[in-house]
Amino acid sequence: MSWGTELWDQFDNLEKHTQWGIEVLEKYIKFVKERAEIEINYAKQLRNLSKKYQTKKNSKEEEESKYTSCKAFQTTLNEMNDYAGQHEVVSENMTSMIMAELTRFVQELKQERKSNFHEGRKAQQHMETCWKQLESSKRRFERDCKEAERAQQYFERMDADINVTKADVEKARQQAQIRHQMADDSKGDYSSVLQKFNHEQQEHYHTHIPSIFQKLQDMEEKRIVRLGDSLKTYADIDRQVVPIIGKCLDGITKSADSINGKQDSQTVIESFKSGFEPPGDVDFEDFTQSIKRTVSDTSLTNSRADGKSELKISGKSRGKLWPFIKKNKLMSLLTSPHQPPPPPPASDSSPSAVPNGPQSPKQQKEPLSHRLNDFMTSKPKIHCFRSLKRGGATPEDFSNLPPEQRRKKLQQKVDELNKDIQKEIDQRDALTKMKDVYMKNPQMGDPASVAQRLIEISNNIEKLRVEVQKFEGWLAEVEGRLPARNDNSRRQSALYETQNATTPVSNCAQDRESPDGSYTEDQSQETEVKVTPTEFDDDFDDEEPLPTIGTCKALYPFDGENEGTISVAEGEVLSVIEEDKGDGWTRIRRNEEEEGYVPTSYIEVYLDKNTKGAKTYI
Repeated sequence: MSWGTELWDQFDNLEKHTQWGIEVLEKYIKFVKERAEIEINYAKQLRNLSKKYQTKKNSKEEEESKYTSCKAFQTTLNEMNDYAGQHEVVSENMTSMIMAELTRFVQELKQERKSNFHEGRKAQQHMETCWKQLESSKRRFERDCKEAERAQQYFERMDADINVTKADVEKARQQAQIRHQMADDSKGDYSSVLQKFNHEQQEHYHTHIPSIFQKLQDMEEKRIVRLGDSLKTYADIDRQVVPIIGKCLDGITKSADSINGKQDSQTVIESFKSGFEPPGDVDFEDFTQSIKRTVSDTSLTNSRADGKSELKISGKSRGKLWPFIKKNKLMSLLTSPHQPPPPPPASDSSPSAVPNGPQSPKQQKEPLSHRLNDFMTSKPKIHCFRSLKRGGATPEDFSNLPPEQRRKKLQQKVDELNKDIQKEIDQRDALTKMKDVYMKNPQMGDPASVAQRLIEISNNIEKLRVEVQKFEGWLAEVEGRLPARNDNSRRQSALYETQNATTPVSNCAQDRESPDGSYTEDQSQETEVKVTPTEFDDDFDDEEPLPTIGTCKALYPFDGENEGTISVAEGEVLSVIEEDKGDGWTRIRRNEEEEGYVPTSYIEVYLDKNTKGAKTYI
């Protein structure tokens, strides 16, 4: 069925219908455009969401990414990023394959429709013109016929009237003949116009209009088919990304299946294992010795024996417990008051016995609030302990970390340095080959142009190797391949070693405090503690044990209850590792494991002559 034969008289309706068809196509284009915008906005939001929860570099989250659950979550974020990319592909394909194509097609349809309807209107206007000519010819023929009929009637009346002259009758007869001739001419003209009109009308309704309407029908059918093809393309665009989206979802499922609780638990152990042994039992400390000494002189001898037994356990127990009292020790370190050592006890056998003197070298600890107030109002102390601020720089040898974590960090650093060395070596080899080529073919380049760079690379390699040796030495020490250094002196002088690196010793000499909690801990304290980077041990560096500069003999027993001090028994012989600096305290060592401060007035010092000019460690 054809529009030209069936709808020959529906020109206006066809014009409206074809316009509606183009509007439908434009509506579909608008729909696809909005869908593409939704897809691109959705993809953008997905990417932003994925980026928002991605692991930040050089942050705590980067450390957390070693757990399988966190890895799975990161994989999910990456897959969602790829998922968003597929939505971007959908948007791009819809824009290029549907919107752009249909927009051009609509423009072509509009142009074709305009041309066809312009031709149809032109044909209609021609038919209207022919019809007007026919009507005009018809009216003229009708008028001439009426005029001829009236002229004939007038002639007949004049011819029947006996009173009319012959000349008037002849004139009327001639006038009637003229009118009849005009009527005959109008008739022939009308007949000719009518035949022409009929021919034009036949051509119009059976040739021109069917042809135009057929073009419009073809155009409309092409529009409909094109819309159907676009709908198929719309579905195909979505269908093309379904396999990739399925792979993204499969990746998320696979990452979820890879989560291993046991492995994460083991990772927690590897991350936080310090290598220290758990603390032992807390030993009983007898504080009734001072009461016994006030009762009788013989109690002093008994207390000496008690002091010896206490001496054997107190240092060890404090060492095992010190990880749990570290914050209190820091407060003691920062707030210890400027106090002189206790005077020697009154005794009949002592050459410096003082009547009514103090009965015990023990000192009462001040309340914590008083010590805090003293710390807050003592400005010079802040200068001396400026390196103990929280969040300070991590030591180069990672000495602030527990042994196991320190070993991992050192091993990681050694691996990084070895990679850097290998890169420099590869670059050096490449430049060496280039230099050889230049030497063989001077026209390709100057060999001297790469000589300076080779020297720089060689220097860099030497520096990196020195760094590797340094870190390997620390690593070997941690792993026990080298003799371990005495941890005692490491912690005793680490604070001052850090300060001496930037300021003279005299800067802090005026703030030197009593040894209780300020300078020393026994060996077990170093090996059984887990130190975090935010605590005051960040700036502590290891150093060699202090050399022995003499010996001393205890004149009186000293309990050493305060942190940093050491208990001694009367008559005990010990090693001196640091002289009295004017504050009334001398630093001694019992063995390689125990050292601390005792009042200078409690001991008799015998310095070695060959150590007179030895360097003083503070």
